[in-house]
Amino acid sequence: MLRWLIGGGREPQGLAETGEKLLELNGHTQKITAIITLPCLETCEEKNQQILTASADRTVIKWDCDTGRQVQKVSSFQSTVKCLAVLQRLGVWLSGGNDLCVWNRKLDLLCKTSHLSDTGVSALIEIPKNCVVAAVGKELIIFRLVAATEGSPGWDILEVKRLLDHQDNILSLVNVNDVSFVSGSHVGELIVWDTLGWTVQACERNFWDPSPQLDAQREIKLCQKPNDVSIHHLTWDEENVFVAVGRGLYVYNLQMKRVIACQKTAHDSSVLHVARLPNRQVISCSEDGSVRIWELREKQQLSVEPVPTGFFNMWGFGRVNKQASHPVKKQQENATSCSLELIGDLIGHSSSVEMFLYFEDHGLVTCSADHLIILWKNGERESGLRSLKLFQKLEENGDLYLSV
Repeated sequence: MLRWLIGGGREPQGLAETGEKLLELNGHTQKITAIITLPCLETCEEKNQQILTASADRTVIKWDCDTGRQVQKVSSFQSTVKCLAVLQRLGVWLSGGNDLCVWNRKLDLLCKTSHLSDTGVSALIEIPKNCVVAAVGKELIIFRLVAATEGSPGWDILEVKRLLDHQDNILSLVNVNDVSFVSGSHVGELIVWDTLGWTVQACERNFWDPSPQLDAQREIKLCQKPNDVSIHHLTWDEENVFVAVGRGLYVYNLQMKRVIACQKTAHDSSVLHVARLPNRQVISCSEDGSVRIWELREKQQLSVEPVPTGFFNMWGFGRVNKQASHPVKKQQENATSCSLELIGDLIGHSSSVEMFLYFEDHGLVTCSADHLIILWKNGERESGLRSLKLFQKLEENGDLYLSV
């Protein structure tokens, strides 16, 4: 029996602040494949926070986060639901599996597509004009939702266009701003798309080697496994897309349309999840059980010493052949204008860390295949808060003004 642990409630107490387990949502019989919040409508009488969870057991469950109660369950799926999306403005949500289904908040099926493929819909995002983008194998399919009206009481979902620019299965898909969305594939392709015209704005097909030197490219390809270049996850800020590529992390600048920083071996195994933190920081987790925090920094003026290459030299071990490394230094400096510096390593999990949630005011929550959910705190910030509370308490008691 799979148990899904989550912190909820309207008060800012609970899992994110204290680490206390609030609720145990017990209902799925296999692994969770997707989770999403179902925001309340302004006209809705029920104001409790709700979420939707999908599972490999071919069910979707709606939960009440305040009570942990299972509100409703859908068991009519013919395949695993791999992704969920809520279209708040239209008051509906979508499920993606071997077909694409549109549901209302009461979990009534409004309409669905015909069978799309055996691989199913791997990702879904909303774009303007009542449209959604569905990643289906190597294709991105644009669908338009037609809402029920007086003249047409039923909903409909129409296929508008297929984008066929990827060479392999699409694993990740995100909106980055009002005018662009980004997709990433199994063979390391990243494509930036125009949200309104559905055209390619930029394309990057060799993340594992951003330098133009042919000899270095051949050398890297010899040691690369096929899954070492898969784009597993994407996140973004106003300027950049942060890309988890195999075991590495890459920063792609949207305006410059090129990679500006990279760590080819950010982890010992594939990076599964990446998120942006404040102050130009990024956090990543991996199959190797590690969770690491990185900072994006502008590169300083070139030093005389050559840049070390290789995993061990990244940590300061081993000797560097200065003469042989000089061309590599020049090549890398020309290719990237920033650097990703490791500033934190969170050690606590013994197995693959699948994903995490970051709460700006309360810390970081990681979940792993070792069945642990760990709450991490910013030690410097927490120490400052404790000191502040101590001085407040002393002031309330009048002890702060006592002479020594």
